[in-house]
Amino acid sequence: MNLSTIQKRLFAWGMGKANTADDNAIKLIGCPEYKSLGELKQALLGNLQNTVLEIGSGAGANLSYCSQNIHWIGVEPNIYMHSYLEKEAQQHGLSNIKLYQGTAEDLPVEDESIDTVVSTHVLCSVTNPHRSLQEIKRILKPGGNFIFIEHVAGECGTWTRRVQDGIEPVWKTLFDNCHPNRETGKILEEVGLETVNYYQFQLAFPIVSPHIAGIVKKKNMEIASQSSRTLIGNQNL
Repeated sequence: MNLSTIQKRLFAWGMGKANTADDNAIKLIGCPEYKSLGELKQALLGNLQNTVLEIGSGAGANLSYCSQNIHWIGVEPNIYMHSYLEKEAQQHGLSNIKLYQGTAEDLPVEDESIDTVVSTHVLCSVTNPHRSLQEIKRILKPGGNFIFIEHVAGECGTWTRRVQDGIEPVWKTLFDNCHPNRETGKILEEVGLETVNYYQFQLAFPIVSPHIAGIVKKKNMEIASQSSRTLIGNQNL
């Protein structure tokens, strides 16, 4: 067994253990609408319908928020996560599921076939975020939603950003290619989707803070509209 395999197995084991963590214990700073990560996830994920695809689905930490009636598709590159995902789905009564070993840059589904795409703390670690978001745009039905919770780079010149920039080489090696200084919010706005509505908030741990979370809607080509951006909550990163 090589080092890469050992790392993947250990990471999957750690993510599986993390499924027992209480998201309600993770408090949000600067987000008056929701007090905890658990409340935010419930608001974003609790009413999903029809066909849902989650990129980088990990060990299935989000499945506890999902309705049992959805058709859930997971795309997870680490094959050692899959057994944890299947166990989590069974525990929460999701029977209509399908798992793929793949990446966000090359999603194994047809064009305009998905009602909702979900990403939580994944865009920080994909190899090509622009390509990943173009893939999400490709597979979403017109009017479909991309729901995300992501940590992003601090504002240039701040103490947070300096720490993120300095620690990035070690951080991405230790944490499965996670880039703490990735400007995901800017990339989201460049993809050409109809609306980007999101919350901004902080967590107590500065390296993976600030955060953005919300919903991006794919343009419905039958409706002529211009791109717009709405910022909800704390505007000062």
